Amino acid sequence: MSSDLSSSDLSSFDLSLLGWTGARAAELPSGTVPARVARVDRGSAEVIAADGQHHARYAAHIRRSAAADPVALPCVGDWVALAALPEGRYELDAVLSRTTAFVRGGVSRDSRGGLSGDGQGQVLAANVDVVFVAEPSMHSTDFADLGRIERLVALAWESGGTPVVLITKSDLFEDGLDDLLADVRAAAPGVDVHAVSSLLGDGVELVRGYLDGSRTAVVLGPSGAGKSTLVNALAGGEAMETQQVRAADGRGRHTTVHRELIPLPGGGLVIDTPGIRRVGLYEMHQGVDLVFSDIEELAAQCRFHDCGHESEPGCAVLEALDSGTLPERRLQSWRKLQREAAWMAARTDARLRAEQRDKWKIIHKEMRRAGRNRP
Repeated sequence: MSSDLSSSDLSSFDLSLLGWTGARAAELPSGTVPARVARVDRGSAEVIAADGQHHARYAAHIRRSAAADPVALPCVGDWVALAALPEGRYELDAVLSRTTAFVRGGVSRDSRGGLSGDGQGQVLAANVDVVFVAEPSMHSTDFADLGRIERLVALAWESGGTPVVLITKSDLFEDGLDDLLADVRAAAPGVDVHAVSSLLGDGVELVRGYLDGSRTAVVLGPSGAGKSTLVNALAGGEAMETQQVRAADGRGRHTTVHRELIPLPGGGLVIDTPGIRRVGLYEMHQGVDLVFSDIEELAAQCRFHDCGHESEPGCAVLEALDSGTLPERRLQSWRKLQREAAWMAARTDARLRAEQRDKWKIIHKEMRRAGRNRP
């Protein structure tokens, strides 16, 4: 089966199978019909409505809102309101409230190696119940891999969804899989961690168990993690096109270039995503604390409530580091994500203040113009 939704039998659809509820119906603007976004293109979206699949262009006010704040842009998983046009097509007229949203920050590295960005975010998936963090087991458990898991799990907690870590391609890992799983569980305390081999079918039914009813999951991870292969295993066919892993570096040549919502046989939905190279934090409140709950518990035992965990006497965090119960890698990762979260918060606050200043400048300009024109 092609990944093109037009090839699917969507001539009519029970929207409750996609997660439509009475609470959402109460929010629907008068004169519109509901639909769920399956894929987005530039200025338009593929949506699934009760009467089938449609290609809907964004209304002008949607484009204006997204230009001011990219988070307002429709994304895969969104519930939207469609307005009928005279020529028989639909226009995407409104994005309904999101119950959850996986948002990454616009963080990048500048030429000096420092953080740069505009403090704005990008929604990767909306109204998601489960966030599958896929990490290929053929990669070693070095700082980058565990650090990536910690980062994605923090964002998953922050989204409002439930994170689940999947160690994929377990059939390629010859020895030490149990040790690998133990290391990952230590990096994501309180999170379910499973080994999965999509090709052999190992763990696939366990993954499917998270998607009963109309629950929606998104699969996130690096290129070559086997995300599309997992989606195909869940869908029972070639829902997403895949390619072989490159022998030179072990990484996949991922053909998924867009996010797509896939309804699964027997219920549930999954969103496949392209490989993620870097994901910046965005408006982080509790996500980092939940990922590093072990360090937070230690910090609560420090002698001073404002302990910086650097050289203070009676620091429980440093004592755990000295005893070997807290790995140096994990402490450094915690400090890095704490700094990034604080930096993103400051950037966001600065952007909001600038937007407020610009708004008042326009208001004052209009007031002065009105005063000059008054008789």
